[in-house]
Amino acid sequence: MPTATREKIVLIEDEADILEVLRYNLVRAGYRVVACGNGEEGLVAIRREAPQLVLLDLMLPGLDGLEVCRRLQSDPLTSSIPVIMVSAKGEEADVVLGLELGADDYVSKPFSPRELLARVRAVLRRGPLRTDAGDGDRIVRGGLVVDGNKHQVTIDGEQVTLTATEMRLLHILAAHPGRVFTRDQLLSRAIGENAVVIDRNIDVHVGAVRRKLGDYRDLIETVRGVGYRFQEPAQQPDP
Repeated sequence: MPTATREKIVLIEDEADILEVLRYNLVRAGYRVVACGNGEEGLVAIRREAPQLVLLDLMLPGLDGLEVCRRLQSDPLTSSIPVIMVSAKGEEADVVLGLELGADDYVSKPFSPRELLARVRAVLRRGPLRTDAGDGDRIVRGGLVVDGNKHQVTIDGEQVTLTATEMRLLHILAAHPGRVFTRDQLLSRAIGENAVVIDRNIDVHVGAVRRKLGDYRDLIETVRGVGYRFQEPAQQPDP
């Protein structure tokens, strides 16, 4: 039996047999698990336990998984907690919707416990935002401040709520103004190699970041057919 880890996971699943299978495999892998059978109970547990990860079923009675995800991402106290959505609805539209709402990954039923554990480990390995050698921890562009150490973005002094994935994506781009990143590079560096891969994965996350940046949205430029870059600072005229 593996030694217990410090990572705590809140598991939200309304089907009792699936809940028990998931709980058993997570505990066996060394995680501390708080199991919940509905969305309301899950939200309470997340706010009480401050877990490192949430495993969230999409189709829940009452408060469904999408609404739970919305509430988590709208609250600065919970917005940085990674969310893996689990659902039998595996169509691309459902995956995109989950990603748009802030989910970090999406696992379609049926799946093997081994697959799920691989996804869990991949998300947890990301941990807090880490900057590459030479990256600026705090990037300032006009009224926009991206602070990697604090996991915080402010616009004109007002805090903007970003998910963990959105924060990584913005920081990677903003720390390298003018450098073009392909979608594959961003997928690997901001989301992880084991993330669910669909054509619109990175585009969905970039779209979410742009919406939250408001008047600064155009700082993230699309390089058609390649990927994205953060706009270089305007050169100051010589005196």
